[in-house]
Amino acid sequence: MHISSQFDSGNITVIDATSPDNITLRINQDNQSEFYQWFHFRLHGDAFTTYHLTLTELAKSAYPQGWQDYNVLASYDRKTWFRVSSAFDGDNLRFSLTLEQPAVYFAYFIPYSYERHLDLIGDIQTSLLCEHRLLGQTLDGRDMNMLVIGEPLPNKKKIWITARQHPGETMAQWCAEGLLYRLLDEEDGLARQLLDDAVFYVIPNMNPDGGARGHLRTNAVGTNLNREWASPSAEKSPEVLYVLNAMKEIGVDMYLDLHGDEALPYNFVAGSEGVPGYSARLKNLEDTFKAALLTATPEFQDQYGYPKDKPNKANLSVASNAVAYQFDCLAYTLEMPFKDNKNLPDPVFGWSVQRCRQLGEDLLIAIRAVVSSLR
Repeated sequence: MHISSQFDSGNITVIDATSPDNITLRINQDNQSEFYQWFHFRLHGDAFTTYHLTLTELAKSAYPQGWQDYNVLASYDRKTWFRVSSAFDGDNLRFSLTLEQPAVYFAYFIPYSYERHLDLIGDIQTSLLCEHRLLGQTLDGRDMNMLVIGEPLPNKKKIWITARQHPGETMAQWCAEGLLYRLLDEEDGLARQLLDDAVFYVIPNMNPDGGARGHLRTNAVGTNLNREWASPSAEKSPEVLYVLNAMKEIGVDMYLDLHGDEALPYNFVAGSEGVPGYSARLKNLEDTFKAALLTATPEFQDQYGYPKDKPNKANLSVASNAVAYQFDCLAYTLEMPFKDNKNLPDPVFGWSVQRCRQLGEDLLIAIRAVVSSLR
């Protein structure tokens, strides 16, 4: 038996792996940070043998409540990921699997590798509808890529989408992938109409360093990017600095920031009602967007989510708040579950790649509902 994590987004420490009956593992903290929750590792053993695993020291993880009712994801081929029944006792997550093949991968959510990210950028840039712009380099020397979809013209709305500021929230990039491919479908009437009215500026991976390092929430030097939008720096948060500078140069009429929530088993949005200058116009845009998305898909709901900020009490270091305030525009944080959508449960796959991608496609329906009214 061998357990390894020396690959893209790998994260685990083996405490005890002397017997298939009692494997104990611990998740590593993000570099220069106390955050930990993301895991990704491979177990190589004997087919048809049952392995009993425990992830321990979870009471001090970033979101202990995220382990309640959570089931681990597993895959033999790194393409099809299925849920493994798991039990949490407040500090330990226990799960067992009888191997069908000698090697199996386990992960907190379906990984989105840096190689797949590069493939996505390479594929999308070949479209005549796309311009690929390089914004700069991360602290580990990786490229920050922006995809501009549509022909920039003065009369068109400017819609920005960022994903995966928190690198362990890989569902965000799966969602962005679905949105991008529908937007580029020249036989899709909705996409064609949207690109007549708007240009999309998409950063599908805001945190490539954290993703490759196997981090949950931070970049290479332990910075939570979604708390840097008030004053980003080249030393701590160049990723945010590049994007915010590009926004100031180009302008913003709408912004969506794609995320995942560890604890809440729902898809929901968080608005900017607490920012200074929040107006009836912005509220109407938010309500119209939500109503359209509720109609477009049963995967979305507006009953459960984060408490709304009181007037003028929003945290302006958070991306959607900062952008709403600086550009007086519709700005939402979209959250997806690590567990499953409790309103539409799927015991085999839970919240999955296909559902992430489909939600990304459906977001375009809600964007169409508001695009003509953004300014």
